[in-house]
Order: sequence, then C-alpha cells, then structure tokens
Amino acid sequence: MTVPTSASGGAAAPPEDSTLVRFLQADGTFAPSPAAEPYLELVNGLGDADLEQFYRDMAVIRAFDVQATNLQRQGQLALWPPSYGQEAAQVGSARAARPQDHLFPSYREHVVTKIRGVDPVDIIRLMRGVTHGGWNPFDAKNGNTHIYTLVLGAQTLHATGFGMGLVFDGRCGTGDPERDEAVIVYYGDGASSQGDVHEAMVFAASYATPEVFFLQNNQWAISVPVATQSRSPLYKRGEGYGMPSALIDGNDVLASWAVTRRSLDEARSGAGPRAIEAMTYRLGAHTTSDDPTKYRTSDEEESWRRRDPIERMKAYLLARGASEAFFADVEAESEALADDTRTRTNALGGIDHEAMFAHVYSEDHVLIDEQRRWLADYEASFEGGAS
Repeated sequence: MTVPTSASGGAAAPPEDSTLVRFLQADGTFAPSPAAEPYLELVNGLGDADLEQFYRDMAVIRAFDVQATNLQRQGQLALWPPSYGQEAAQVGSARAARPQDHLFPSYREHVVTKIRGVDPVDIIRLMRGVTHGGWNPFDAKNGNTHIYTLVLGAQTLHATGFGMGLVFDGRCGTGDPERDEAVIVYYGDGASSQGDVHEAMVFAASYATPEVFFLQNNQWAISVPVATQSRSPLYKRGEGYGMPSALIDGNDVLASWAVTRRSLDEARSGAGPRAIEAMTYRLGAHTTSDDPTKYRTSDEEESWRRRDPIERMKAYLLARGASEAFFADVEAESEALADDTRTRTNALGGIDHEAMFAHVYSEDHVLIDEQRRWLADYEASFEGGAS
C-alpha cells in the first residue's frame, strides 16, 4: 500500500489495506476488520471503565495541547509540537504498557507521558527552556518514562540499547508477564527515514530485544509527504529486519491498545522485537514554527477531521449507553487542566545561568570552569549600565 498523493501533490487519505487492524469505524460503529479478528478477545475483555478512561485521556490531553499552543503564541514558550489528532494511537499504546515497561517518547507524546505519571507542566518547562531534560525517568512517579528526544530518531537507539541491557540482565524472557520488562519507542514517518532508526532495528533484531517500535504515521515529515519517503508501506520496514509487524488504524484507540498489548507481551516473553505502524494524521502544525497551509490543502485536513479519534470514541460510548454526566465530568477535568497549565506556566519564570554548566561532565572540568567565569564577567560588565 503506497500512500498516494492528492491532486495538489500532498498526502491523500490512504486506501484500505487488508492487513489494517481496526475495530471502530469513523462514525464510531464497532465493526472489526478481518485483520482485527485475532485481537477481538482482548478488546472484548475491556470494561466500561477502561473504555471511558481511553476517552478521558484523549479529551483531557487535547485541552492541554490547545492551551500549550496558545501559550506559545503568546510568547510563554519557545516552541510547541502539537499532538492534535494523534491522541488515539498514543493513548491506546500507553495504556497497553505494563507498569514495569519503559517508554521512550519522541517529542509529541504528551498524553503518553501524562498517563505514566509525568506532570504535563514538565513538558512546558522543557519547551520554555527552563530545564534541559524535563523530568527524571528513574523517579518512580514518572513511570519509567524517558525524556523527550528532539534529535529525530535518536530515541530508537536509546530504547534498543536499554532493551539490550534488559536481555543481558535477564529482566525479560523468564515467562512471568507481571515482572518481565519490555520497551516501547515512539517515532514518526519522517524519523523512519533516519539512519538511527534502521541501525536500532538491526541491533534490536540481532539481540532479540523486548521492544516495540511504534511508528505514528501522521502523513507528513514536516512538509514532505509519506509517498516521497517510501514507495511501500512503512510497517514493511520492520518485516525487512525479521520483526513481526502490524498496521493499525491509528485513530482507533481500541486497535492501538490491543495490538500494542499483544506485541509488548510477545516481546517481553523473549520472542524478540515487534513493529507497529499507526495510520493517523497531524491535524495541527508540525510545530508552532511551521505553517501547514503552505504544503497541504484544507480538503485534505477536512477528510481527516471526519475521522477524529475523540469524536469516534464518543460516538461509540454513547451507543453503549455512556451518560451525559460522564462527558460533562471529562469536560470539567479538561478545562481544569488547561487553566492549571496556564496559571503554572505564567509562574515559571526563567532559568539560572548556572544550570547550563551543571551536568556537562560528571566531575569538575577546566574548560567548564573557564566558561563559567567568562559568563560571570560578561554579565558583570552590564551592571549599572552606561550613563
């Protein structure tokens, strides 16, 4: 399945693929595709509380995402990468991970980090430039969530190295799914063309790491459509390295959850790495420094809005009898998070200059000391100002 270009040269809606795993149609109808049948038992095991949590996760993070975008436009952040439209792929995969698993995001997985316990304002701090990392991944409250990686594709190497360590330390493949650890790494269609990703896959396959490569194909590598990057489906790249690979509807949270849960459990059992391609769409800009109107059409955007993952899940829940009180509660939580984000962002302030020297080397270093003195002298030269 090659993703075609539209008449304007951009990415058109991908055609159906017989291997596509989908449970929910765009209108919220529960109609599993043939490829979804092997996962049906998993999905049938989900209760109302699970399904409502999926919706809550998606709706609440979108409110946060919109607020963060507004804060950047108002000069409070240096940059913001929206996740608008990709919520289902992220929520399903993050909820599929077990507590002992390690998650390696790229820089757009806002709801993944929140689900695992990271304070969303820690992402804000990173994009504001008042921290060099954001959070400590080994702090128990952050749920083994590693920090954002702004260098495209590098996180796949980090994840694979960590997965190799799990193999060497005997922390996977023991037959105990409640204790065996696995790794999931997130990256996009653009990053899939980076050499880092392919090198990571080579080592993952060679060492049978307990790892899932989770590719969010949002159709655009900034302004480059997928069709320009690859003439074959991206999930087949995983197959080229001997990894069992799956193609899912990334706007269907049930498909994301089921396929990721099984893939992670297979990987942790010692069966080696897996790959998932989630077909979704970036409804927002690549980042707030980008103008998507320069390279894609409003018709294309509208065709994907009709497949909105949140509206899809809402329709499904309503058909199952979800109450209006539930949706009102989610709306209230969403507004509360947005308001809290704005309040706390405005109170963040700046960064201590000393922070840029603090973690360059593990021990004192003569060059760092020299640079620290130079900056202090430079700042002191402005004291009092010129008359």
